Amino acid sequence: MYAPLPAADRRAQTRPPGGPDGQPHSLPLQGLFGLTENDRASVTELFVMKLAQVSVVWPFTLAIQLLTCSLLVALVLFDGTSTGERIIGIAVHTAILAVGSLLIFATVRLPAASALASYKRNRIVTLCAAAMAATLTSLLWAITTMPDGAIQLDSTIAVGGLIGVTAVSLHPIRAATLGFATGLVLALAVLAGPSVSVAIALAFLGCLIAATVSLARIDHARELDRETASNEGRIAVKMITEFEDHGAGWFWEADRQGRVTYLSDKVARDIMPSGTAVGQLLTDLFRMDSDAPGTERTLAFHISSRTSFAEYSVCAAAQQCERWWSISGRPVVDDLGRFQGFIGSGSDLTEQRKSEAEITRLALFDSLTGLANRQRMRISLEKTLAQNTGPYRATSLFLMDLDRFKAVNDTLGHPAGDALLQQVAQRLQRGVGDAGLVGRLGGDEFKVVLPGMGNRDALATLAKDLIASLSQPYFISGTAVTIGCSIGIAISPDDGETSETLVRNADLALYAAKGDGRGVHRFFSDEMLAGARTRKLLEDDLRVAVAEGAFHLCYQPVVSTKTVRIVGYEALIRWNHPTRGMVSPADFIPVAEECGLIEAIGEWVLRTACIEAARWPDGIRVAVNVSPIQFANPVLPAIVTSALAQSGIAPRRLELEITEGVFLDETRSSEQMFKALKGVGVRLALDDFGTGYSSLGYLRNAPFDKIKIDQSFVKGAAEPGNRNAAIIKAIVTLADTLGMETTAEGVEVQDEIDLLRDLGCSHIQGYVYGRPVRAEEAMRQLGVENGTATASGFKVSRAPRTKMLRSARIMIGGVRGDVRIRDISTSGAMVDGLRIDGDPYGVEMQIELLEDQLTPARVRWARDGKAGIEFHEAFNLDRLNHGQASRIRRTG
Repeated sequence: MYAPLPAADRRAQTRPPGGPDGQPHSLPLQGLFGLTENDRASVTELFVMKLAQVSVVWPFTLAIQLLTCSLLVALVLFDGTSTGERIIGIAVHTAILAVGSLLIFATVRLPAASALASYKRNRIVTLCAAAMAATLTSLLWAITTMPDGAIQLDSTIAVGGLIGVTAVSLHPIRAATLGFATGLVLALAVLAGPSVSVAIALAFLGCLIAATVSLARIDHARELDRETASNEGRIAVKMITEFEDHGAGWFWEADRQGRVTYLSDKVARDIMPSGTAVGQLLTDLFRMDSDAPGTERTLAFHISSRTSFAEYSVCAAAQQCERWWSISGRPVVDDLGRFQGFIGSGSDLTEQRKSEAEITRLALFDSLTGLANRQRMRISLEKTLAQNTGPYRATSLFLMDLDRFKAVNDTLGHPAGDALLQQVAQRLQRGVGDAGLVGRLGGDEFKVVLPGMGNRDALATLAKDLIASLSQPYFISGTAVTIGCSIGIAISPDDGETSETLVRNADLALYAAKGDGRGVHRFFSDEMLAGARTRKLLEDDLRVAVAEGAFHLCYQPVVSTKTVRIVGYEALIRWNHPTRGMVSPADFIPVAEECGLIEAIGEWVLRTACIEAARWPDGIRVAVNVSPIQFANPVLPAIVTSALAQSGIAPRRLELEITEGVFLDETRSSEQMFKALKGVGVRLALDDFGTGYSSLGYLRNAPFDKIKIDQSFVKGAAEPGNRNAAIIKAIVTLADTLGMETTAEGVEVQDEIDLLRDLGCSHIQGYVYGRPVRAEEAMRQLGVENGTATASGFKVSRAPRTKMLRSARIMIGGVRGDVRIRDISTSGAMVDGLRIDGDPYGVEMQIELLEDQLTPARVRWARDGKAGIEFHEAFNLDRLNHGQASRIRRTG
């Protein structure tokens, strides 16, 4: 802590270096004495003030001069020894003195002279002073030549007194004082010549000059202080006025009895609109807020005890508390330590209180939906769990996430998304009702706390109702919007006794619900936590694998349906874990996408595939999968260009396979990415077509060279009655129209090759032409018969078969018998215990698959007591299971 400097000392610290007046020491004397023009207004005002001081006393000085001169003339005339020459001399001196004095009078008093600049008036006064001084010295010298006696003594006293009066009258004007003294000394030197008296006079003149210069500097310093203080005062008054009129603050003052002597107008008007606050007791004007902290002592206590107080919340004592102020005050004492009253300040708290109330509301409620926010939901859950002591009392927690909400924001805009969230909040509140507290965590995430609910059936019913309600269409700005919802459920205390544990487990259940196709609810189970931990371990191992380069690539051939030759390979990543063994990409690629490793892995795959493909024949392409995360990275074209340059392969040999997921966020950047990749010269293939994004609009602009038909459409396409063939035909027609090639993925049966060729598909990829192999084996395959591919595996497609062992009755040509069914599919079955003489192929029969219901079929083959039969129509296996259950119920 330190004591503040007095104002004069603070101003002195801020002066420029130099003399006390703030001017450099080399300031000319003319400027110091006001004999030259000065740009500083305060200096000019100083000399004007000095002239005004002289103007006040000079009439009296003039009168004394005239009276003294008249007295001298009378004394000379009265003296009988005086000559005419002496009388004339005294008269001349008197006239000169009167002229000089009258000129000074006119300069300092007449309005016409005030128009002159101050420095010019100073010059006139100084010159007149010097002339009068010389005249008075001459007059005094003349008197000394008179005969000794009373008249000489009286005249000498009169002239000496006149010199003193004139000098004192000119004292305010420092230059005139020096002029007067200089006139005295010069006249003495002229009259007396070189002498001791002149030397003494010069010595005194020097002392007078030094003293006068010092006084002039002091004048300047005082004027500087006065000017600074005046400026500070004006600024202070201006700032206080501005602060009171337009700011939130105000000031007050009270006397020793606590009666207000000053109060800012704006507060006074609010407190007493029709009266005056001055003269009122401070305690009668303000009432304290008893709920505010730190208000144990009242205003009356502080007034009576004469102690300081700070930031007390008060309102008008005689009105409703619509406005609030903060008030502070301290006692004032004089230099003798006597109490004088109180002085203080205040500020308006009304808006602050409103803001605090709004902040409190925002701190606990979501501003968009009006639901409880994350903070309030956390507090509510913690309080609810804390109350669940003693007997078992469950608390359930729903974590909810909207499905397809991002698409609404992207297509209709964020205002539409906000309107949708508001409608979702209303439906949730109606659905939950008084059973629990509904809150919004942020974005499209919601939370429901259900105290006292632990019955799984009731919770499941509520969850289904909420999902069904939220899945109903919404109408936003005239547009119908449909979304979904996934719910994760955790129940305390079984699934966690603390809020953190319960939220974590509900989040794991929500994750499982999303993984199961969304639009469903899932209860937390210990397996979910174990799966999460396993996933965390897999993530840790994946980071190590990336760092150590534990991956390798395998290549699956892509075969042309026209030439049956290998035209390219798809690069597939493989990870042989030291303890887990081979880890499927379906397991670790999603983890890599979530933990941020997919870009590093994807770049490694791209560079490695290009380097290994560089050893293949020039016409063989290599396809590399690109994650949506990689596709969103603006540096992807640069990475592709670098990989091509490093390997030396032609851009047309590299094919980037992109899934439909990249179109979920169709933006300008996506178009720019497609344009940049095509600018590099690589080929683009649309992978897993038909399984992701539901719109076909992106095919209008996306420059794909190939469409890859997902294996879900290929599998079973060759089976009778399967609609996949029609879907494949539609996709091929679409691709041909757009000038794109087509590749059928997942082909495993040889009869699918002929079907795909007949449907117009240009390329085939799948186990029918071999499993993925290392780069060396791919080189060997390309060297066999110029890369001709050889089909393998099953030749005919058949429906999936279910193993079973049950007896069934059959009828062939009116003859009944019993057989055992070994396996069955939708198209046929294999039975045991059937022998047919002759050629069995095509023998018609009936078999009782359901009780009292015979299903027509025909025999396809028979040997060693076994036979394969084909149903005339596809059989629904679910009916078989239902029939067995019915039989069990009847027999039970």
